[in-house]
Amino acid sequence: MERPAITRRAALGAGLALPFFPAARAQSAPVNLVLESEVVILDPHATTAAITRTFAYHVFDTLFSMDGKGMIRPQMVEAWESSADGLRWDFRLRPNLRFHDNTPVTARDVMASLDRWAPRDSLGRMLWAVKAELQAVDDRAFRLTLTRPFPMVLDVLGKPNAPLPVILPERLARIPVEQRIREPVGSGPFRFRQADWRPGNVMILERFEGYVPRDEPADFLAGGRRVHLPAIALRVMPDPATGATALIAGEVDYMQYLPFDLLPRLERARGVRLAAFGGIHQFQGNFRINHAAAPMDDPAIRRVLWRCADQAATMTAIGIPERFRAPSCPSFFLCDAPLDSRAGAEMMGFDPEEAKRMLQATNYRGQKLAFLTTAGGISQTAAQVMIQNMQRGGFDAEEQVMDWGTLLARRARREGWHIFAVYANGTDMFSPLTNFYVSNTCADYPGWDCDRDIERLLREFANAGDANERKRLAEEIQRLAARHVPSVMWGQFTIPAGIRDRLRDVPQAAYPMFWDARI
Repeated sequence: MERPAITRRAALGAGLALPFFPAARAQSAPVNLVLESEVVILDPHATTAAITRTFAYHVFDTLFSMDGKGMIRPQMVEAWESSADGLRWDFRLRPNLRFHDNTPVTARDVMASLDRWAPRDSLGRMLWAVKAELQAVDDRAFRLTLTRPFPMVLDVLGKPNAPLPVILPERLARIPVEQRIREPVGSGPFRFRQADWRPGNVMILERFEGYVPRDEPADFLAGGRRVHLPAIALRVMPDPATGATALIAGEVDYMQYLPFDLLPRLERARGVRLAAFGGIHQFQGNFRINHAAAPMDDPAIRRVLWRCADQAATMTAIGIPERFRAPSCPSFFLCDAPLDSRAGAEMMGFDPEEAKRMLQATNYRGQKLAFLTTAGGISQTAAQVMIQNMQRGGFDAEEQVMDWGTLLARRARREGWHIFAVYANGTDMFSPLTNFYVSNTCADYPGWDCDRDIERLLREFANAGDANERKRLAEEIQRLAARHVPSVMWGQFTIPAGIRDRLRDVPQAAYPMFWDARI
């Protein structure tokens, strides 16, 4: 999911006003967590919000999931096979799967859930476009029949990108997505405790005793999710400085995103350790460009922006320590990731004098460019560095500051803006089919870029049955995207999490996950 700014504070807060379960006391008390934001939307089919995805992975389950190497592995599914012609896929659920209301998970639940989810998701729509029939064979078996082969069936059913293809009870899956479910009943390792939910304060997820984990060890989002904690309390704390104070004081056990300016104090704090990860667990920052608004409809002008983006200076300005950032990365699909590509890198690289020369050779005539930013966060800092460099190169760029909600509303219009700054999880960006700015070419998506060759290659990528062929196609898509410039990357980095020493065996990933964790 694209993420709004994380506010940075210069000083720690003065303390907590919320009632907390003391972290060092009763083993039956929930473990206190501070995640990126409050869980507001409980319906995992209804939003791309990352916090809803985190909630969903604990409360719901998926047919397949991604492991730490980016491979798709079975989760709710026990066995599957496809016909030689690739048109029939047969699946069988694991035995004894149950929802939190103690009803069994059946093939009918799967059918209703996938029919609800697929129209809301770009990959789901791609799969459903070739679906001939989805039918229940018996209570645990179901069959997907296609009109033509689609090799990425498992990749779609196990994708980690929101909205997630989680399985709901049929009665909830029949509720239109527009209405949103209000009763989050899943079959995942944790159960939502409705009676203890205090919006704006705390949400409690307790261990679901009826959950049956897979036999193998957990591996990122795949494998056996064994829960040892009795419950987790998701504390609402919008001010990260207050969260850092609580972490240092031992009043919370985990904080998902630590403020960069407070890292020195957090690293010195007794009983606190920092966790940071590489590869697909990093974030990628982007400047999204509005191709519908002149002069950014001119690819020659867009290409000048590559020479204005100084990734190293941007991350220094944000305050990201060197150990939490990747070297300047030219890959749309992340450096140090499976589809890492340097195709077109010769067009990139910060060079303000070259930017000035290139811009003078275009049809740019000094038009003012509206650069949208969100106040007080790392995206705004990234934008301010870029604006300064654009001005050095000869652009007339103007920062327009607003809150994230207003920015979302503004970017939905084709006119009135040219660029905005944002960042997203690497797991959302490392594939051509999920990268927001590559995959949405020729679609009704803010930015409205369209490259028919990229569109064709995306279809070929989805239909490629061989990993080497996908790698080749990703390389070609990267090369075309470098010329087309749907966005300009401003950096690849990690936001470290903070964990109290008493909380052990937390899965090593950028997604907050609390199966396997112990106290």
